[in-house]
Amino acid sequence: MAQKKQLLRLHTPATYCLRLQGILDESWSEQLGGMTISVNKEDEAETAVTTLTGRLVDQAALVGVLNNVYSLGLPLLSVERLDCDE
Repeated sequence: MAQKKQLLRLHTPATYCLRLQGILDESWSEQLGGMTISVNKEDEAETAVTTLTGRLVDQAALVGVLNNVYSLGLPLLSVERLDCDE
Protein backbone atom coordinates (compact mmCIF):
# COMPACT_ATOMS: atom_id res chain seq x y z
CA MET A 1 0.00 0.00 0.00
CA ALA A 2 1.45 3.37 -1.01
CA GLN A 3 2.03 5.88 1.78
CA LYS A 4 0.23 9.19 1.55
CA LYS A 5 2.69 12.08 1.22
CA GLN A 6 2.44 14.51 4.13
CA LEU A 7 1.68 18.07 3.09
CA LEU A 8 3.39 20.89 4.89
CA ARG A 9 1.08 23.74 5.82
CA LEU A 10 1.69 27.03 7.61
CA HIS A 11 -0.56 26.01 10.52
CA THR A 12 0.72 22.43 10.89
CA PRO A 13 2.57 21.43 14.08
CA ALA A 14 6.01 20.00 13.37
CA THR A 15 9.27 19.03 15.03
CA TYR A 16 12.27 21.07 13.93
CA CYS A 17 16.02 20.87 14.35
CA LEU A 18 17.99 24.13 14.08
CA ARG A 19 21.79 24.28 14.11
CA LEU A 20 23.54 27.48 15.14
CA GLN A 21 27.19 28.48 15.20
CA GLY A 22 28.24 29.34 18.75
CA ILE A 23 27.17 28.50 22.27
CA LEU A 24 23.68 29.10 23.60
CA ASP A 25 22.91 28.39 27.25
CA GLU A 26 20.01 26.08 28.19
CA SER A 27 18.38 28.97 30.05
CA TRP A 28 17.22 30.31 26.64
CA SER A 29 14.89 27.34 26.05
CA GLU A 30 11.71 29.10 27.20
CA GLN A 31 12.33 32.13 24.96
CA LEU A 32 12.91 29.73 22.04
CA GLY A 33 9.58 27.91 22.09
CA GLY A 34 10.62 25.38 24.73
CA MET A 35 13.14 23.79 22.38
CA THR A 36 15.81 21.49 23.78
CA ILE A 37 19.27 23.06 23.60
CA SER A 38 22.47 21.04 23.24
CA VAL A 39 26.01 22.23 22.48
CA ASN A 40 28.61 20.21 20.60
CA LYS A 41 32.25 21.25 20.85
CA GLU A 42 34.74 18.44 20.56
CA ASP A 43 37.97 20.42 21.04
CA GLU A 44 39.26 23.98 21.50
CA ALA A 45 40.13 24.35 17.80
CA GLU A 46 36.59 23.51 16.66
CA THR A 47 33.80 26.07 16.57
CA ALA A 48 30.92 25.15 18.87
CA VAL A 49 27.56 24.24 17.33
CA THR A 50 24.32 24.60 19.28
CA THR A 51 21.39 22.40 18.27
CA LEU A 52 17.80 23.37 19.05
CA THR A 53 15.28 20.56 18.76
CA GLY A 54 11.58 20.69 19.52
CA ARG A 55 7.97 20.65 18.45
CA LEU A 56 6.47 23.97 17.40
CA VAL A 57 2.75 24.62 16.95
CA ASP A 58 3.08 26.16 13.48
CA GLN A 59 5.43 28.03 11.18
CA ALA A 60 4.65 31.34 12.89
CA ALA A 61 6.24 29.86 16.03
CA LEU A 62 9.22 28.79 13.92
CA VAL A 63 9.60 32.36 12.61
CA GLY A 64 9.49 33.61 16.22
CA VAL A 65 12.32 31.25 17.18
CA LEU A 66 14.33 32.29 14.11
CA ASN A 67 13.83 35.98 14.96
CA ASN A 68 15.05 35.37 18.52
CA VAL A 69 18.12 33.50 17.23
CA TYR A 70 18.84 36.38 14.84
CA SER A 71 18.54 38.88 17.72
CA LEU A 72 21.13 36.89 19.67
CA GLY A 73 23.60 37.27 16.80
CA LEU A 74 24.24 33.55 16.31
CA PRO A 75 24.73 32.48 12.68
CA LEU A 76 22.12 29.97 11.50
CA LEU A 77 23.68 26.86 9.95
CA SER A 78 20.57 24.83 9.13
CA VAL A 79 16.84 24.34 9.72
CA GLU A 80 15.32 20.91 9.25
CA ARG A 81 11.73 19.74 9.65
CA LEU A 82 11.85 16.31 11.24
CA ASP A 83 8.14 15.46 11.05
CA CYS A 84 4.70 17.04 10.85
CA ASP A 85 1.07 16.22 11.66
CA GLU A 86 -1.73 16.29 9.11
